[in-house]
Amino acid sequence: MKICVTAQGNNLETKVDPRFGRCEFFIFVDPQTLEFEAVQNPNIAAMGGAGVQSGQLVANKNVKAVLTGNVGPNAFSALNAGGVEIITGISGSVKEAVEKYNKGELKPTGGPSVGSKFGMPGKGQSDK
Repeated sequence: MKICVTAQGNNLETKVDPRFGRCEFFIFVDPQTLEFEAVQNPNIAAMGGAGVQSGQLVANKNVKAVLTGNVGPNAFSALNAGGVEIITGISGSVKEAVEKYNKGELKPTGGPSVGSKFGMPGKGQSDK
């Protein structure tokens, strides 16, 4: 079984990326062994549709769950259609998130946590 954690870098010590569709990396990890594969997000600079495209990419990897900071409505729908559990509100390192998942401390979200334009510069996040 694998899970996916959105990440700001390509290893388990990096911080969780608060964005799903436009995160920097997807870390596909076996939560039991911590073996992982880091995949740079090809949709980070997409003009539109990043959430859906990222959702399809992750669902095609046959993961059980996604751990991320936030997920918009389009990504939520794509992941949900792929049978992927979505867990939002995640922060800290990727490894810490996986440990919390293993302990059963994380629960799936019932819907999107942000609007559809959250990850775009100037739309729902600070440009500071």
